[in-house]
Amino acid sequence: MPEEMTLPTAKLSMLRTLDELREWVRQNLKLDLLGEAQLFEAIDQVLARQRQMVEESKHDAIQALTEGFTAKLGRLQTQLSEKDVTVSNVARYFEDVVADLTDKSHRDPKTKLLNFNWFMERVESYLAVEQRVRWCSVGVVDITSFKRYNDTFGHAVGDQIIERVARILSDQIRSDDFLAVERGTEARDLHARFGGDEYCFLIPQLPGCVEATEIAERFRQAVAAHDWGSEDERLADNPVSVDVGVVCLRMGPVAERRGVARQLAAELIQRADTLMYEAKSGRSDRVHVTAVAVESGVIVDITGARRGPKRIENRR
Repeated sequence: MPEEMTLPTAKLSMLRTLDELREWVRQNLKLDLLGEAQLFEAIDQVLARQRQMVEESKHDAIQALTEGFTAKLGRLQTQLSEKDVTVSNVARYFEDVVADLTDKSHRDPKTKLLNFNWFMERVESYLAVEQRVRWCSVGVVDITSFKRYNDTFGHAVGDQIIERVARILSDQIRSDDFLAVERGTEARDLHARFGGDEYCFLIPQLPGCVEATEIAERFRQAVAAHDWGSEDERLADNPVSVDVGVVCLRMGPVAERRGVARQLAAELIQRADTLMYEAKSGRSDRVHVTAVAVESGVIVDITGARRGPKRIENRR
């Protein structure tokens, strides 16, 4: 190839812009004006198609990336949602487990009633904050001659009696007797196992002492009327009965109770326990009841309150 043709070819590879290409054509190809114009038009068309193809490729690539990112983001959000649900379910499960364990730790395993310590905490809390009512009552229950049942029929029958009396207690002494508004689980848990064959209960928000006695008497009668032969046929001729002592408290101002609520709760239980033993020793078939009030932080008997068996009309 002639030398004069190689130099322009070598320079052609060094061109970078369209203007440099135009100048190279003018200097080296020596075309007439028409030929030069046609060549430049062809070059412009080729470059335009190339630019269009590049833009379309860029658009397709961006769209593919966007679609891929959206799909990936959707999958990620789904995974996160699933993880959130899983975490929430796990958290709820452990909350339920903790609540169940906490509740079980507060209950007597045989009767499912509150244990005595937790019951006393609730009585104390009630006395320390309750402002809306005039009266409440605390009672203690004992199964009459329970040792005889254990000795005669065995501990299995004794356990059946304890559990059945607990269920009757829960059924007959209810929070909805005089509560104007349902106050949830805490309001319904009014009963506890005192120990052995003894129980205790709280009746809140009473209009008066006679209503407490009526409720306690309803419970006593329900125990006596139960078909004990259905528990064990030998009990048909040896029905179970209970002795009940009830202390009615005229609430008074909450300021009188707030600072001494623990002592008040303990003394109310002690007084109810004493009344229960009076009923037991006297072989009474009635609820023993007394009425008290709080004065200067101390429990005092209400003057004229009748102590001992409270005779009320049988309303069954």
